[in-house]
Amino acid sequence: MQNVLLCVSLALIGGLFMSRLARLVGLPAVTAYLVTGLLLGPYCLGRLGLAGIGFHTMADVGAMGIIPDAALGFIAFTIGNEFRLADLKHMGRQAVTVGILQAVVTTVVVDAALVGLHFAFPGAISIPSAITLGAIAAATAPAATLMVVRQYRADGPLTRLLLMVVAIDDAVGLVLFSASFGVAGALEQGGVSFVTVVLEPVLEIVLSLLLGAGAGFVLDWSERYFHSRGNRISVSVAFVLLTVGLSMVEFRLGPVQCGFSLLLVCMMTGTVFCNICETSGALMERLDRWTTPLSILFFILSGAELDLQILGNPMVLLIGGVYIAARSAGKFFGAYSSCALTHCDPKIQKHLGITLLPQAGVALGMALTAAQLSDGAMVRNVVLFSVLIYELVGPTLTKNALFAAGEIHPDEMKPAAG
Repeated sequence: MQNVLLCVSLALIGGLFMSRLARLVGLPAVTAYLVTGLLLGPYCLGRLGLAGIGFHTMADVGAMGIIPDAALGFIAFTIGNEFRLADLKHMGRQAVTVGILQAVVTTVVVDAALVGLHFAFPGAISIPSAITLGAIAAATAPAATLMVVRQYRADGPLTRLLLMVVAIDDAVGLVLFSASFGVAGALEQGGVSFVTVVLEPVLEIVLSLLLGAGAGFVLDWSERYFHSRGNRISVSVAFVLLTVGLSMVEFRLGPVQCGFSLLLVCMMTGTVFCNICETSGALMERLDRWTTPLSILFFILSGAELDLQILGNPMVLLIGGVYIAARSAGKFFGAYSSCALTHCDPKIQKHLGITLLPQAGVALGMALTAAQLSDGAMVRNVVLFSVLIYELVGPTLTKNALFAAGEIHPDEMKPAAG
């Protein structure tokens, strides 16, 4: 236990100091935390085997799994705060349209590129894996996006639309992945199942939204019995952790496997709570301060999870390169065309796609499910490679896009203590 505490404290301290160095060269703190995780991971300092210094094995990183899950819960809860009725009246239709269309366009572009790669090099990747990777490409990492927005205090039409689209993107990505993975399994096994392709993903979304809505109402009711700041924060933290735990429950109803999406449950809890609680704004602000160390650890552990060994596999680099190029093109043109269709401001049309590039936890979770395919290991490795690239480069691109759109004040870009 003492080694775990030493490792966690070193990770936090190291991440904070790295973020100061990153700011001096104009990089977001997210990138610094990820690099810190890489340095402390099994392929750098962790390889030395010194007690309390780094994560020695991937199993050590996996043992910290409760921290990323809890952090994602708080991140989703915070993003739910962006879905206030006042904002939805102005941007709701745009957010839904852009969120759905850019995800679908990205999936189609990546599918076309990887299926084309299959016909050019049949031994590189199978069609089921190509279809599955196309769906995984739709997912965007909400954590990195939110961290950049917070660090640089970004605000404006692009930022508000971005946070809504990122949240919607997870729901759309879930449906696309479930349907594509069902089709991929059918191609390998020779049969299409309505239950796995349609019923289970739709049921997961509905159940997640219902559970989240219920938790939001109960949280608001519970908050009324407490008046001090400390007690109200404690109640909020307890409810987010409760929804994270409940979202991991799985059960069967006859032939149907039922489960919940952690991100959707916590996001819906935040959405309902912020719309019915009069003091939710101040409470959310205080909650953000409380969860900052948890968010830092989330990114450090994400960096430690990145497997550097995949860089030695030429086939992973080939498929990963095609995947990254196609996904980037899909996100950019999907966002641009859908923004043009909904008459968004030209600045939003130009810059939104770039801000949707970060990819991490959600995609890795999908890749873990895709491991059931005959060459599922290749799918996982390609996603790992893309996450390595996107998480190191994506936050900087997001920062630059928000700055170019005029939603980050120039003073926030300067090195400063804090």
